[in-house]
Amino acid sequence: MMGPLAGFRIVEMAGIGPGPFAATLFADMGAEVIRVDRQEATDLGLPTREAKYDVLHRGRRSLCVDVKSEAGRAVVKRLAARADALIEGYRPGVMERLGLGPEDLWQANPKLVYGRMTGFGQEGPMAERAGHDINYIALSGALHAIGRKDQAPVPPLNLLGDFGGGGMFLAFGVVCALLEAQKSGKGQVVDSAMVDGAAYLMALMFGLYSRGVWRDERGVNILDTGAPWYDVYPTKDGKWLAVGAIEKRFYEEFVQGLGLSMAELPKQHDINGWPKLRRRFAEVIAARTREEWERVFEGKDACVSPVLSLAEVDGHPHNKVRGTFLNRDGVLQPAPAPRFSRTQCETSAPPRTRGADTEAVLRDWGFAAPEIEELKAAGAVGARNVER
Repeated sequence: MMGPLAGFRIVEMAGIGPGPFAATLFADMGAEVIRVDRQEATDLGLPTREAKYDVLHRGRRSLCVDVKSEAGRAVVKRLAARADALIEGYRPGVMERLGLGPEDLWQANPKLVYGRMTGFGQEGPMAERAGHDINYIALSGALHAIGRKDQAPVPPLNLLGDFGGGGMFLAFGVVCALLEAQKSGKGQVVDSAMVDGAAYLMALMFGLYSRGVWRDERGVNILDTGAPWYDVYPTKDGKWLAVGAIEKRFYEEFVQGLGLSMAELPKQHDINGWPKLRRRFAEVIAARTREEWERVFEGKDACVSPVLSLAEVDGHPHNKVRGTFLNRDGVLQPAPAPRFSRTQCETSAPPRTRGADTEAVLRDWGFAAPEIEELKAAGAVGARNVER
């Protein structure tokens, strides 16, 4: 593959959520990523499925290793000795107890970057606790801020903790450490905690809150559905229109597109007038279909967009021209992002079945054929069951 990370080698200790997302980012950017899977299928609380649906496993090969065996741990050590980075998402101390912690692996590869993905971080009173995205964003303040006035907080899928505050920060941290290692010749630990990352994503809101222009409650601020000119409205056909007309000139174009007059409406930033604005906007928007409003605002800087469903996104003209989505073997998925002018990324290879590449990876990473056969015979490598 091409891509700006071509030539880098990453070992991914299999996990769920943010770790695989970070590994996908590396693979999409051209790095050679190998996924060290468990020998038994992991219970994700979901029905069994074909490998092609594991979009977060695309672009890399998989081998199965029994890391609880001495021979299996030796395999991981040899892989890490030839890698630029290793990422793992176990609870603090697990890799050390396996003899695969940073100090263990630096003995053979002092330049190795060691990326660690957890919910609460490597230390602190909650470091050992289990959790999921909703728990991490709850602790960061992000969940409290999302939702409508006088209603419960709304979990934004698992985008803020797992992927935004987790996987993306892990990937960014590892790339930063890789750049530094090229100068110093030394690796280091990247401690990526989803609570930390989610808090970082709230930087703007914390600044506005400290300034006194963001109220510590839901649905009353300019970006949380409090402002009538930054919200979604139902259309005549039961679909939705997104409005983000924050700046004065965009707001004026939005009002003009609705066929309204600025003179007949409350001032844009008059909070006391927001209920009246909302009612008027809702009344007008509900009189036409979403498609009709798309035609009205086409080519206008009113910051108005249709709210597209998952089934609609790849058919939108802009997404089609950009190639924002791709459909591989019947699986709709996002294309690699961002774009590069010179080291453009190719489309990543489809997800592989767990352990499908065990022998090939070992061979390509320096294991001799007799060694591979010995490891297989000992049960140290290879999947123990085929079903996911």
